[in-house]
Amino acid sequence: MSDASTIRSRLVEVRARIARAARRAGRDPASIRLVAVSKTFPADAVRAAVDAGHTEFGENKVQEAVQKMDQTAGLPIRWHLVGHLQSNKAKKAGARFDVVQSVDGEALIPLLDDAAATAGHRLEVLVQVDLAREVTKFGAPEDELPGIFAAGAAARAVRIVGLMAIPPAVGDAEAARPYFRALRAVRDRLVARGIGQAMLTELSMGMSHDFEIAIEEGATIVRIGTAIFGAR
Repeated sequence: MSDASTIRSRLVEVRARIARAARRAGRDPASIRLVAVSKTFPADAVRAAVDAGHTEFGENKVQEAVQKMDQTAGLPIRWHLVGHLQSNKAKKAGARFDVVQSVDGEALIPLLDDAAATAGHRLEVLVQVDLAREVTKFGAPEDELPGIFAAGAAARAVRIVGLMAIPPAVGDAEAARPYFRALRAVRDRLVARGIGQAMLTELSMGMSHDFEIAIEEGATIVRIGTAIFGAR
């Protein structure tokens, strides 16, 4: 694991890269949220990032995340689930996370909604979109998105706020650009179909190897792990 000073310096560098990419695109750097993906790293790494002023963290697995939540209780953290959500984990996820970025089916919405309502908190949700039809990736195809948004509109404690995507793994970051553009186009088509703008404010796309390209194409959330915490 990287030590606290290394994590701090990497956060400074990542924030600077975000700002430069935003300015190249004529955007306000403050419009882009950084989620530090802490999956597989211990709670001490999360504490080091919090000490460096960071507050938003992403985890892939519900059980691992819950353990870190308990170990960092009292710290000013917003937790994002960025990994695949199985329906049998939805109750726990809905009760504990602040944001679930990986909703890929209509049936998950009422499960998350009931759990969040019972826990007495509001839950932000992003809908994961399947852009490349990869058998090893998750996400909803575009024709299923209206049903998911309709379920979100009927929810009590869940609020859909945008879309998320994971492009295919590519060696060249530039090769991810068409997928980022595709997610933005999906968002625009949903708006044209009458989905409220408030449900489509966020585009979560871009990771350590390609987040600058994602920002140039409109990302409002980037999910960065290796560039902050080091190799897994």
